Amino acid sequence: MVKYSDDELDSVFAALADPTRRAVLNTLAGHGVASPKGVSVTELAAPHGMSLPGFMKHLRVLEDAGLIGRTKEGRVVSCELDAAPLKAASAWVSHYEKFWTEKLDSLARYLYQQEELQVWNKQPGKNPSSTSFAPTRSRPRKSGGRGPTRKR
Repeated sequence: MVKYSDDELDSVFAALADPTRRAVLNTLAGHGVASPKGVSVTELAAPHGMSLPGFMKHLRVLEDAGLIGRTKEGRVVSCELDAAPLKAASAWVSHYEKFWTEKLDSLARYLYQQEELQVWNKQPGKNPSSTSFAPTRSRPRKSGGRGPTRKR
């Protein structure tokens, strides 16, 4: 089993909960090999249409989770992806994957059985409780209408 801290895992999942932060991680993952020094903050913030201070809060959450590293060269702040915390989160999720697959397999078997029953029931002349192909007649009633009542 993978050793992880609940606080670290909580911060990773909290960081991944926001679409802006996921987009930043996708951008950094795409630039990983192309630019070894990282991507500048202004370049990362440009497609998101928010103020730089607001965007910096997102970067702080990612940095606190350990998902990015920031470096400063002169006046330019660059960010790089650090995927190690994602590996721990992936290991935690994959631990529960067997439960999902078991439930989904069970659901698939159930749906397949239901589909087979519907196909079988739609075939003319088939009755699951009867072995013959002749239609079953209804039972005659034991008594007719209401009889006379006694006078008192």
